[in-house]
Amino acid sequence: MEQLKYDNLRMGEKGAIISIVAYIILSFFKLFIGYAADSEALKADGLNNATDIIASIAVLIGLRLSQRPADRDHTYGHWKAEGVASLVASFIMMAVGLQVLYGAVGSIFAGRQESPDPVAAYTGIICAVVMYFVYRYNKKLAEKIRSQALMAAAKDNISDAWVSIGTVIGIVGSQFGLPWLDPLTAVLVGLLICKTAWDIFRDATHHLTDGYDEEKIDSYRDTVLTVAGVQGVKTIRARSYGSNTNVDIILYVKADLDLTEAHDISTHVENQLKVEHDISDVHVHVEPYVGKDAT
Repeated sequence: MEQLKYDNLRMGEKGAIISIVAYIILSFFKLFIGYAADSEALKADGLNNATDIIASIAVLIGLRLSQRPADRDHTYGHWKAEGVASLVASFIMMAVGLQVLYGAVGSIFAGRQESPDPVAAYTGIICAVVMYFVYRYNKKLAEKIRSQALMAAAKDNISDAWVSIGTVIGIVGSQFGLPWLDPLTAVLVGLLICKTAWDIFRDATHHLTDGYDEEKIDSYRDTVLTVAGVQGVKTIRARSYGSNTNVDIILYVKADLDLTEAHDISTHVENQLKVEHDISDVHVHVEPYVGKDAT
């Protein structure tokens, strides 16, 4: 089972590499056309993609570090490197978003008089289509291998696709006597970059601080209560290590059971959770049920 998870991480590397290659090509394309066509929105979009290269490299490094086996300093393995990679990616994106906002607002107050060349709009359309397909690939792969870092990369991909669409709208609008619409679109691009960075930061910190979905914990509790011999659940907690989930449970069992019987019930609980919910590790402690309120 653990080897399968390592294999999944290696599969995730392909998605990160595809993102890196796509961003290298598109950032060069957008920046070149953006400066040639004098489009603030397209230049902002290209700068966004240029820094996405660094963010995607951070994701790739995180996926590789996660594959390291447990050692003396990391007895649970290096699975949380994925979360750290997502966190680094969010910092990079936020810095870029703020930089784009600063430049775009400056262009608006400077008073833009010229509309960008229409070729900038065609560039934005092509780039949006490319990023949408990169997003579809990475999202599907992230869901398959349950990779937090790759899902963060996928969110970045779809954000970039929407940014390019917004860029196109701004450029096209500026052709109809509204040259200020191009830098205004750059402002919206910056805001969207910042929002995506915040969403990734929030998800990464939630996992790194051992936050967990309460609905999933309730479903685990329901599964445990179906196991024969379980009189109740005193406490149940869960946390994530990359794509792995660890669950800690304190069960109530009949007070007159011998050690072997109580152990068998614990084993059944562990197996049931692993089979039904794909839990990596389950730690069970049993206590005698003597009429206490159990949940």
